[in-house]
Amino acid sequence: MMYKKRNRRRLRNNDFTVIASNCSGMFMYYDLELPYLTPTVNLSVEMNDFVKMVRNLRWYMEQEMVEVEGGSICPVGMLGDIKIHFIHYASFEEGANKWSERKKRMNWEKLFIVGSEKDGCTYETIEEFEELPYKNKVIFTHIEYPEFSSAFCIKGFENRDELGTITLFKDQGLKRRFLDDFDYVQYINNMG
Repeated sequence: MMYKKRNRRRLRNNDFTVIASNCSGMFMYYDLELPYLTPTVNLSVEMNDFVKMVRNLRWYMEQEMVEVEGGSICPVGMLGDIKIHFIHYASFEEGANKWSERKKRMNWEKLFIVGSEKDGCTYETIEEFEELPYKNKVIFTHIEYPEFSSAFCIKGFENRDELGTITLFKDQGLKRRFLDDFDYVQYINNMG
């Protein structure tokens, strides 16, 4: 609680849009007690699809969400040729309605693109992410990639093939999540 309160006091920029491949972006809004100015809440997009989507974000935001029947444990929609997994929604309708409602709130002048080295992410995917035409972007990785300025290594997953769930709490005395290793408040404050 103290950590979250300190972050809220430090925040100077509160009208930004986080487009994230998974729930990491939602936790930033939640912790800072801000409205979700993004459609990417409570869902996941495989990294190769995510890179494709943000490469042409305006076009994808204009597409209609279409339900995909069966084959998944959670509701799934298609946004053009991008598969959206509504992992924390009870139905496709609920997820699609929230998507439509929240995409109208986007601040196109202050976009923050957040990826994660998981869900099919390869070295080539990270290269493509690095080349995306966004100033404000980060991809959380399980190992160091000094050759990529947008890569931020989250410690604790070095012995895995990909990044684990960074919204979980670390096994330590302080109640901190893996995500908290990245100072997203400072990053958001410095967005141009």
